Amino acid sequence: MTRQRRTFTPEFKLQLVKLYENGKPRAEIAREYDITPSALDRWIKNHKETGSFAAKDNRTEEENEMARLRKENQRLLMENDILKLSGADHGTKINVIRNNAHKYSVSAMFYSSSNRRAHMCDVLNLPTSTYYYHADISGKRAKKAEDLAISKEVKRIFKGSRNNYGTRKIKKELAKLPEPKHVSRRRIGRLMNELGLVSNYTVAQFKPHKSSCNEAPIKNELNRAFHQEEPLAVIVSDLTYVRVGKKWHYVCLFVDLFNREIIGSSAGENKTADLVYQAIASIQANLHDVKMFHTDRGKEFDNKLISEALETFGIQRSLSIKGCPYDNSVAEATFKIFKTEFANQAHFTSLEQLALELSDYVHWFNNIRIHGTLGYLIPMEFKQHPYNFCPV
Repeated sequence: MTRQRRTFTPEFKLQLVKLYENGKPRAEIAREYDITPSALDRWIKNHKETGSFAAKDNRTEEENEMARLRKENQRLLMENDILKLSGADHGTKINVIRNNAHKYSVSAMFYSSSNRRAHMCDVLNLPTSTYYYHADISGKRAKKAEDLAISKEVKRIFKGSRNNYGTRKIKKELAKLPEPKHVSRRRIGRLMNELGLVSNYTVAQFKPHKSSCNEAPIKNELNRAFHQEEPLAVIVSDLTYVRVGKKWHYVCLFVDLFNREIIGSSAGENKTADLVYQAIASIQANLHDVKMFHTDRGKEFDNKLISEALETFGIQRSLSIKGCPYDNSVAEATFKIFKTEFANQAHFTSLEQLALELSDYVHWFNNIRIHGTLGYLIPMEFKQHPYNFCPV
């Protein structure tokens, strides 16, 4: 399937360049934003040299052709080296096959000097059974090799989750590989221990008590109906604190109950209604489609500006019962994830850095991270194909 050509705005390119300059690994940016590393390199180079993203790639067609010819020449040289050793002893032949297995499978087919299709064992006149007998003397050695391959994938998935996934989610991701690996959680746990991989969720988190309360006479219209079958039917929100330098700053998130997507966010120095309003303004969806807005009774949600905005778009208001966090448990759970995976793992020196990395985390949360409540689908994946949901 041909990769569909996409276009990117200068603002988008600048955001990714700043993420790179801020220390985010190049490979993670390319993977999470679904761009090629070469495109990111080109944007970084253009930004550094000209300050413009209109500069073209300097690599010519002749240079591309030269690289292709070098690769083809290397392949032919290796085949020639293998053919030269056809009269060697078994030990030498086995070592040649083993040392070249990363480039040629034992059963990989290519044309030999006799112009017939053959694999490495045929070219070296070595029975395949002889090679496997010497290469895998015991089942333990084969199991160890398999563990090494699985460990590589476990480490990649774990690092890709920003050190957040445990055995349950890693098991789901291994099963999604092009060549699925069906591995028990116990085995994954053993491999994680051997690799020294510890999920961020092993650290207990502290949650402060709210100091003020919204006394508005508004009922709990949501009534804990957290499963919604339509996008934007109900959005929930809350705020939390984040350390920036030596001061506390605050983050507000809006979550769609339909697919647990973070549809709006904001960051600021003060825990106020203005911060909530900024998060509302960041929502890209049509607010006329939102039917209900539910929060707890924090004073930051008690504001005339917010009330007028909700009335303008015909959005029904709902508040938790005083002192009952379970009435807004989805927002509470989302912030537990947010604190564990993001806020507690970073050191912010400025509000600008916090806003940049918050935007990056929200993108990852919505487009990369699998969600247990959604049957281990990604929020945007669930939004496109909700019928794929299978409770686990």
